[in-house]
Amino acid sequence: MSASFSSALSHLECSKTGVESDPDIVQGTSEVGAPLLARYDLDRVRATVTREEIANRAPDLWRYRELLPVRDERHVITLGEGMTPLLDLKRYGASLGVPGLRMKDEGLIPTGTFKARGAAVGVSRASELGVTGIAMPTNGNAGAAWSVYAARAGMRSLIAMPVDAPEITRTECVVSGAELYLVDGLIGDAGKLIAAAVAEREGFQEVSTLKEPYRLEGKKTMGYEIVEQLGWRAPDVILYPTGGGVGIIGIYKALLEMRELGWLTGDLPRLVAVQAEGCAPIVEAYKRGDSESVAFPDARTVAFGITVPKALGDFLVLDAVRKTEGTAITVTDKELLAAQGALASSEGMFVCPEGAACFAAVEQLRGSGWLRGDENVVVLNTGTGLKYPETVPVDVPTLPVDGRIPLAPEPR
Repeated sequence: MSASFSSALSHLECSKTGVESDPDIVQGTSEVGAPLLARYDLDRVRATVTREEIANRAPDLWRYRELLPVRDERHVITLGEGMTPLLDLKRYGASLGVPGLRMKDEGLIPTGTFKARGAAVGVSRASELGVTGIAMPTNGNAGAAWSVYAARAGMRSLIAMPVDAPEITRTECVVSGAELYLVDGLIGDAGKLIAAAVAEREGFQEVSTLKEPYRLEGKKTMGYEIVEQLGWRAPDVILYPTGGGVGIIGIYKALLEMRELGWLTGDLPRLVAVQAEGCAPIVEAYKRGDSESVAFPDARTVAFGITVPKALGDFLVLDAVRKTEGTAITVTDKELLAAQGALASSEGMFVCPEGAACFAAVEQLRGSGWLRGDENVVVLNTGTGLKYPETVPVDVPTLPVDGRIPLAPEPR
């Protein structure tokens, strides 16, 4: 990063009322309990930064620093996050009837999931504002990422996750020194315990999904990267696995910022919110025509990261989907696991079950005609499949030391 590091952050804005607030003090949600959105002096950015200049910067998310909230480079906490590959899936895409299919692979980012983006920016800004400890409920991966970045920043971390969360995420929290608790319930139950604990701890900030403004800013860089990687053009469709919804909200925010800056022209991509059939509050609200969701009963899916029965930012997800003429769709656990296996065997890519849900959705949308087949389609794989070994049963022969490997089977 250069000496010209300079954020154009101007204020925070309530996502429901538009009321502005001070970005330079620790903030949670707005007075009406809605997420706060970071706003920037885009006129200043337009006058001082070009796309060509950004292209010559280091290949990490901080290349978009004027549009991120950290004011002083000294407070940047980084593990090299960002600029993940955008990969063509020619063989798999052709099999689905979508030859223009690509995958943005967040499994290669630090901690193995896209959560590192939000953690990098959120922890950096919290540190800049004097926070000494972060606390959050999590379905696993966010807690792992935030605890790692908190350790990098010399901050404390308090994490609570459902007992059914992926075991490896517990390990990441413990090894990075987090104070970790398992909860016999869902993420909302963990959230209640965290909120009560933070009220009794000095110096801690609750950083639950959309209950602080800056995780979203880290996540939005996925949108900037996709457009930059496509030569400052948007794809036709972007599919995103949607739990708390920060990713799809952030991508939409990035698209709007780029359009206002003049960095992106033409139609915005259609945004698709993908949920599992076992936890689909946003899809149900979309079908009803509602602006907010209703808590989903008995939520359960193998795609644990999107097991969010009621998202605080559900109205922002629904707005992004509708304003881009996108859609919201569910897939079954059986369908997403089949897609996970098919992608790995055809392209050598082991994706997380949440990312696999999007590939199952591509197949559905092509089958229904919602996708014509000639579009440029980007799927967000939000993490590495290596974090979810339980999704792949391994039942293979064990040979004696004096045994023999049989003749090769027929090619697939």
